[in-house]
Amino acid sequence: MLVLLCASWGGQQVAVKIALPDFPPFLQMGIRSAGAGLLVLVYCLATGRGRLFARDGTLWLGLFSGLLFSSEFVLLYLGLQWTDASRTALFLYTAPFFVALGATWLLPSERLRWPQWAGLGLSFCGTALVMMGVPRAATSPHAWLGDLMIIGAAVFWAATTLGIKATRLATAPPEKVLLYQLAMSAVIGLGAGMATGESVRGLNLGSVLALTYQTVWIAATTFLLWLRLLTLYPASTLQAGTSMSPLFGVAAAALILHEPVGPMFLLAVALVVSGLVLVNRRR
Repeated sequence: MLVLLCASWGGQQVAVKIALPDFPPFLQMGIRSAGAGLLVLVYCLATGRGRLFARDGTLWLGLFSGLLFSSEFVLLYLGLQWTDASRTALFLYTAPFFVALGATWLLPSERLRWPQWAGLGLSFCGTALVMMGVPRAATSPHAWLGDLMIIGAAVFWAATTLGIKATRLATAPPEKVLLYQLAMSAVIGLGAGMATGESVRGLNLGSVLALTYQTVWIAATTFLLWLRLLTLYPASTLQAGTSMSPLFGVAAAALILHEPVGPMFLLAVALVVSGLVLVNRRR
């Protein structure tokens, strides 16, 4: 299941990049979340899953989780305007680094040992190598800001994961948690899009298919599968398993967007993935 999720998420950045010319960042985020939320709601009503109307004390926690989730995607969509999809695939999946650090305080049973700290050090070196030593394909003067936004998105992804595992949301139905997140993301995305004057610029087939892929498969399906896995497995182990995603993301960016991938970038990917393998070592 995790390999399937990583392969899907590796192409997410490419899909966002393809859709951006026709669907600006806030609007794209809002449409995706609203569409996915509607699909999950229909699924819950048809199957009776999710206990949507049960009073379980998760409302405010769920809305806060949705705020963290929305912040991640605001930074992701904005950052992808200025930086490369391949760099995004690497920087976004530094999230396990931040989950492992946060678990030290929030999830004592998942504290790291020295091999795992060494793995985090390797991942950090790989990220630093890309930041300082690997040329960008993007020519935007804001490319460095795009990189920082993607790292910020990784921090918020980690915070969302920890917030679910360390609170009552860990025992809430995954469908309900995802609806909290998608509803908040839809409101923020569409609201920010209207406030900034964004509008759909066209309906190119490639853009429409890219947005459909994000809505139906990524947001409505794989995010639900991810939340179900979070109810069964340790957060740090699962998040470290996403270390496969940069490999799929870099390959998709090179094959579909024709972004250059040189030896230094491949070395950085190798460092990040090797580090996250160490983080995921069994006791």
